[in-house]
Amino acid sequence: MTANIAPVVFDGHNDVLLKLYRAGGVGSAETFVSGCAGHVDLPKARGGGLAGGFFAVFVPSAEDGRDMDAEMRQPAYDLPLPVTLDQGEALKVALEQAAILYRLEELGALKICRSVAEIRDCIATGVLAAVFHMEGAEAIGLDLAALETLYRAGLRSLGPVWSRPTAFGEGVPFRFPGDGDTGGGLTDAGKGLVRRCNALGILVDLSHMTMAGFWDVARISTAPLVASHSNAHALCPHARNLTDAQLEAIRDSDGLVGLNFAVAFLREDGRMLDTGLDAMLRHLDHLLDRLGETRVGLGSDFDGATIPSDIGTAAGLPALRRAMTRHGYGDELIEGICHGNWLRVLEKTWGA
Repeated sequence: MTANIAPVVFDGHNDVLLKLYRAGGVGSAETFVSGCAGHVDLPKARGGGLAGGFFAVFVPSAEDGRDMDAEMRQPAYDLPLPVTLDQGEALKVALEQAAILYRLEELGALKICRSVAEIRDCIATGVLAAVFHMEGAEAIGLDLAALETLYRAGLRSLGPVWSRPTAFGEGVPFRFPGDGDTGGGLTDAGKGLVRRCNALGILVDLSHMTMAGFWDVARISTAPLVASHSNAHALCPHARNLTDAQLEAIRDSDGLVGLNFAVAFLREDGRMLDTGLDAMLRHLDHLLDRLGETRVGLGSDFDGATIPSDIGTAAGLPALRRAMTRHGYGDELIEGICHGNWLRVLEKTWGA
């Protein structure tokens, strides 16, 4: 490990599986090994010191002809929530994306980790560590049978909603200005889902959840509260970002927030336009102030969002490390933000 890429990064969110699914499915997995378009592949990860992270299974909504990026470049916007997905169709797509993850493991590109010990071993040996995550529970039926099966297949993190309604709750729209007080909380089924995730040791991800849903989880969950890829509403009043009251609840549960690299959630004006690393540092400062130094990590949203050009891809992560050093963060704090804090909260959640 060279000084340029130390400490390594364990990242709270990427959409690599969706990218490969759209590029051809399981057959596209080989391109991840050799190098492919987008933010993350194996050469970029090695070049930037990306040691692993949460690989999201995400079932996209049907294309409706909208140009979301163009709308989010406007001074204000309020994109309508997509419709609820059919559970059977969602499960089919989810399994196809999970198959890509298993194929990547078969190719030796990564290891699917079910414990923190396995993640630590991957970091020590230079193997890319992958946590099987689902962004939105559309693929899971009300009987939770799919949850039980997916857990045994390696699922260790679940966001009950993306930015659309499910049988379990509601998601926040892409709205600026706004906050997460946009709809209902968890349904009775959603509360049962959270309780079963707690029992299994599956992390419950609060990113994309309405404010009401957030507080439902806070009341129900016995695990640390975690938002894998969210930012500070006080600095960017976007519906996707977390208020100080929410940050304080996460702090009190000894949880974690992963800094989202998406420019629209970083900029004060909420616009999908490039921004410098200074915006990321402002959000890190605020999160550290509200959460404490052991409860802040990174949740890039690589391959799922427009990120600052100063980083560009996973190969550009050293630029963020250098910026944190110039900003006055010490080595121990940077190591915690880059990976140590994620390992701490996963150990508390998974129990191993």
